[in-house]
Amino acid sequence: MFSKILGKMKSFSSDKNQEHRDLVEKISKMNLTDMRAYINNRVPDLQVNEDGLIVILNKLLEVDEKTSKRYIEIDDMDSKIKNGFDLVLSILTNKKVTVSSIELVNEFLEKSRDIIQKYDTENKQIYCSKFKDSISLAVRNMNAKSEFKNKLNVIGG
Repeated sequence: MFSKILGKMKSFSSDKNQEHRDLVEKISKMNLTDMRAYINNRVPDLQVNEDGLIVILNKLLEVDEKTSKRYIEIDDMDSKIKNGFDLVLSILTNKKVTVSSIELVNEFLEKSRDIIQKYDTENKQIYCSKFKDSISLAVRNMNAKSEFKNKLNVIGG
């Protein structure tokens, strides 16, 4: 009897791992426009979740082994840089954002500081302050969610 229950639990976790691998594979093939559509929940066969946001941020952060470059570099076209920045801002305003994804955004901002400054200077933009405002808003939303959950736990809901 217990083996049946434990066997079901193992298959459930393996199904979850398979879903995660499928999500990683699909997102790895996406461009910036497709990733933004995913974040805005416009991809019919993929639901937005915390894992998807983290996979996208990891894709923006990782260095390609063949070219030794990140997904967004300082010498990229302005439109690609702008779309990448807008993608990160969309992640911060998404309802599925977590503490892990906020930390990854902070890491992205640290690694992309020179790109942000150059883009803001050349294009008269204010992405630096947009990122700061969006991160503080995301943190406030996370705090509000945790306070709400604590109230539910106290009430017994």
